[in-house]
Amino acid sequence: MWWLAWLIAALILGVAEFLTLTLVFGLLAGAALAAAVAAGLGAAVPVQLLVFAVTGGVALVAVRPIAKRHLALPPVSREGSDALVGRSAVVVREVSDTGGLVHLGGEDWSARPYADGLVIPAGVRVDVYEIEGATALVHPREPLPERLPRERE
Repeated sequence: MWWLAWLIAALILGVAEFLTLTLVFGLLAGAALAAAVAAGLGAAVPVQLLVFAVTGGVALVAVRPIAKRHLALPPVSREGSDALVGRSAVVVREVSDTGGLVHLGGEDWSARPYADGLVIPAGVRVDVYEIEGATALVHPREPLPERLPRERE
């Protein structure tokens, strides 16, 4: 009968871990499962409590600090063309849907606007939103000035 109580406790602690993601409740759920096994093997209630306390204590003292250290690791650094996303570039040759050229990371890259139909003139500073193959998809940092229609001569 006690094994069922320990299983219910493990289930409740598991749900609490799922909702909080603290790792504490998950480790205690594992300790409750160990106590359920002890109860299923016929151990007395004091022994079950001892199994729960020792298993939970060891897990909290030994496993949790290791897991927290792994969670605190810095994110994997981006390499290659992925490292260029989010960087700034300067338009060298007008960028439109048919192509263009930007100076990015010390090199000239083919470019297209991130937004369809946008035309970005030379000299404008842009941000790289995405790299598609060998083409940078860019968007101007500042709103582009509206072009005045040319007067007929």
